[in-house]
Amino acid sequence: MTDIDPISLEILRNQLEGIAEEMGHVLIRGAYSPNIKERRDCSAALFDADGRMVAQAEHIPVHLGAMPEAVAAVQDRNPEPGEAYLLNDPFAGGTHLPDVTIVSPVAPDGEVVGYAVTRAHHADVGGNTPGSMPAGATEIYQEGIRLPGVRIRDDGDIVDDVLDTFLANVRNPGERRADLRAQLAANDRAEKRVGELLADHGRERLTDAFHAVIDYSRERVEAELDAVPDGTYRARDVLEGDGVTDEDVPIEAAVTVDGTSLTVDLAGTADQVEGNMNAPRAVAHSAVYFVVRALTDPEIPPNHGCYEPVTVDIPEGSLLDPEPPAAVVGGNVETSQRVTDVVLSAFGQAVPGTVPAQGQGTMNNLIIGSRDADGYTYYETIGGGFGARPDKDGMDGVQVGMTNTLNTPVESIETEYPLRVERYALRADSGGNGRHRGGLGIERTMTVETDSVVSLLTERRRHAPAGLDGGDDGATGENRIDGEEVPAKCTRDAPQGTTVTIRTPGGGGYGDPDERDDDARAADRADEKTTGE
Repeated sequence: MTDIDPISLEILRNQLEGIAEEMGHVLIRGAYSPNIKERRDCSAALFDADGRMVAQAEHIPVHLGAMPEAVAAVQDRNPEPGEAYLLNDPFAGGTHLPDVTIVSPVAPDGEVVGYAVTRAHHADVGGNTPGSMPAGATEIYQEGIRLPGVRIRDDGDIVDDVLDTFLANVRNPGERRADLRAQLAANDRAEKRVGELLADHGRERLTDAFHAVIDYSRERVEAELDAVPDGTYRARDVLEGDGVTDEDVPIEAAVTVDGTSLTVDLAGTADQVEGNMNAPRAVAHSAVYFVVRALTDPEIPPNHGCYEPVTVDIPEGSLLDPEPPAAVVGGNVETSQRVTDVVLSAFGQAVPGTVPAQGQGTMNNLIIGSRDADGYTYYETIGGGFGARPDKDGMDGVQVGMTNTLNTPVESIETEYPLRVERYALRADSGGNGRHRGGLGIERTMTVETDSVVSLLTERRRHAPAGLDGGDDGATGENRIDGEEVPAKCTRDAPQGTTVTIRTPGGGGYGDPDERDDDARAADRADEKTTGE
């Protein structure tokens, strides 16, 4: 570890994390779209000059674990102070096209000391359907405009030609412009705050702090892995089709723990598919990193050091490392969830009694928009059941796995969009029974008040979230348009007056249902509400 005393390390670590958190606040408060300002579908992080993450805001797991590849892609362009780069290409450091990343060199004194990065899900980036998440896409060109790290700012000024080109290829360009400016403002705030740290501590001490926080996190994660029994643990699960066919698509993982190192081998996973459930390599890495963070001490500072002991092996040309021009928009949001489930299941064999039953295992992506020049685009990931835990029930109606967004409030939906919310409630009895019950799913019904297009990218409509240790499975999800059940992945025209209903999966139960003590469970829930635990 770099030679810096523990008190100084803790002070500097908190200062660096504070910068990342402040970046997130600036982005959220400055954004125009409900998807960012209400749902908070965005992330912010600070990197050192070597492209290593030193601090992150606790935002979206699938964003944050994949960010280092975006920084690496920009570093290849030799960025200069005063520049900023716009990127969303999944084959050049991005995740899927709606996730637009801005990477800015941080150089308060004229010399690059690090990078500020924001990633935000823009409600539309072009493509053949409103919302840029067409269920039947078979190539990335159908999903929107690709940005392989283009200079959006040069010498401190916006590059108008680049901005104009981007805005000419998206729906709701005014909203896109405002959200991009919020991202740039967040990156600028990072440079200002890093400049203050440079003035207080000097370049050498700040650089030492970057190294020290990374070393500290790596050592903490290595200690956690060292406590896991050595061995290889395997698990398998499937996706429910790729959006073109309904055939199950397998995902397999072999998790090998060897002392203080971890290798996750994803051989055995299907080859890349025709539909859009392919996940870029950065997304698969992110899913693995999320599991490592979920199963280690949450007090470990999240940064590059957490992932140094982890190796991820992915076959080229597979579902999790596709070749262009593969469609990938569903891979980011849904395949990432299944990778998380599989790696968690494998880990559960290594450390029994620490991993919950399966949660809903899907983001329940709902996209509704119009094709009018001045139309709208609504996007939502809908919560569901969290799997029951070894010592308590699962949580009801929450985001599970690779997303960490809030819901869009009903008032915001009905104010911002031509949509009317008819029902928003927990699904009774959707959690799997067990000694501890799985969390409940959600039911949301909306009426579309102008001619629109609906796209759905969902999972766990055929294969239920699995219970654990004798617990029952959670309920599968269900999608309906005008009362008729529709596939898990589909795009449909929705004339004015169409109703759309999403019923999300419940979480699996944990333990033998006959061992359940409902009076004790009720007392536990009352205690949680009283104590805030």
